[in-house]
Amino acid sequence: MSAIEVHAQVSGRPDGPTVLLSNSLGSDHRMWDAQLADLEARFRVICYDTRGHGDSPIPSGPCSIDDLADDVIALLDRLDVTSCHFVGLSLGGMTVMRIASRNPERVQRMAVLCTGVQLPPRSGWTDRAALVRSSGAAAVAATVVGRWFTPEYLDTHPDRRAYYEKMVAATSAEGYAACCEAIADLDLRHDLPSIQAPTLAIAGADDIATPPAKLEEIVAGVPDARLLVVPNSAHLANAQQPQTITPALIAHLEAS
Repeated sequence: MSAIEVHAQVSGRPDGPTVLLSNSLGSDHRMWDAQLADLEARFRVICYDTRGHGDSPIPSGPCSIDDLADDVIALLDRLDVTSCHFVGLSLGGMTVMRIASRNPERVQRMAVLCTGVQLPPRSGWTDRAALVRSSGAAAVAATVVGRWFTPEYLDTHPDRRAYYEKMVAATSAEGYAACCEAIADLDLRHDLPSIQAPTLAIAGADDIATPPAKLEEIVAGVPDARLLVVPNSAHLANAQQPQTITPALIAHLEAS
């Protein structure tokens, strides 16, 4: 499948270094809202919606991690960005790792959050894809958001629970399912040694979807990588613990 023209918004300093933010499965560019103002003060920020998510087109047929990477490269070409920093969470982290391995000349520095190089068993993803195709993304919204945040956070922030459940439920069934199948087939283990970009891997200490061991595997495989484990955070760690994660991202991206 050829690249599609994904929806994107560009903000921040026109004269600043460029950073691209890549969203997770079932979310859209708003998942980065807690970081946006601080990043905009220092960088030119590109937020986009993965194909089939948010305001991006809904493709028909299957997609792979290379298709998602191609979408990003096409977006950068459209914006005349030769290279930039990349930040991705979960599926977004998988996408930017693939780009960093396959198109190293496009990646300056990279941060990956709450992600992994493979997430078996395959059947877990294909079963979820089938459920969403038959019943819509709303069928998994409560379960997904239950993994995005710690129980304590959800109990004390019912408005946030409702906000993110609505975000997941609004994702197109085909877009969500196709990306599930891309994750089902994912295996980036052999990509890691070829990643040249200085890499920060961030794990949520309480993340059951991609536990810290998944980020440790990335750090062990990427030649120039380090790990940050953030307490009291689950899969959408950037939203639950921005006071820790945002400064860490900025320090990494601004390092010489």
